Amino acid sequence: MLSSEDREHYDSQGYCAPFQAYQGAEVKQIRAVMDRLVGELGDRDAYAINCYQARVQSLWDICSHPPILDAVEGILGPNIICWASHLFNKQAGDTRSVPWHQDAVFWSFAPQNTVTVWLAIDDADAANSALEFIPGSHTEILQWESNAGQDVLDRQVVGAEQYGSGVVNELKAGQFSLHHDLLLHGSKPNRSDRRRCGFTIRYCSPDVRATDVEWGRGIEAIVVRGQDDSGYWTHHPRPEGDTIVGVNGPRSVGGN
Repeated sequence: MLSSEDREHYDSQGYCAPFQAYQGAEVKQIRAVMDRLVGELGDRDAYAINCYQARVQSLWDICSHPPILDAVEGILGPNIICWASHLFNKQAGDTRSVPWHQDAVFWSFAPQNTVTVWLAIDDADAANSALEFIPGSHTEILQWESNAGQDVLDRQVVGAEQYGSGVVNELKAGQFSLHHDLLLHGSKPNRSDRRRCGFTIRYCSPDVRATDVEWGRGIEAIVVRGQDDSGYWTHHPRPEGDTIVGVNGPRSVGGN
């Protein structure tokens, strides 16, 4: 599924897109799943469905969806761990922005080798605050500073504009992108009358390990393809339940 041109673009620019995960009625089905889970949470924050991949069956199945894994395998190889996922349900009129940031600075891993899938649940474009990337900004950890404003994240890269202009990660519902864990990305407030809902899935190869024991303790990993002989990960079986009520999400892993 990942062509040599796609892989070259990922290596040089830090991302590649779009790829097709779901089509037609399948798109309506996964949107219904997300709407149901969000509805179960009631008045909780729109970004609250965070790292439930080992606790909710339908999310497990999305993280294990073969067309997604085929593309990820083109980056990571045949053995793939899913260690996190997050639903970003940015409602129409949401005034929060996500500042330019690199995901890897929030995580205690060595080596840094996470590929993020951004799966569009709704159509995502510039008008409804699609994710934006700064191409080629993934070659090193950049200087960052604390961000005490009203944004979703508490850290942002200093002087992000010096690294280039953002490109909009425009996706149709059911499509997805892949991006590097050091790629600069963020999103603007959603000033449109349309929701922008996306599901991020974090994948790595088994040789990646947590360097901070406390930080890594809450990770609920699943082997989605191949095998893991590293001993670094505690794996979880496919869950039986498919409701989010009464199930606690373990951590926060970034913003989109």
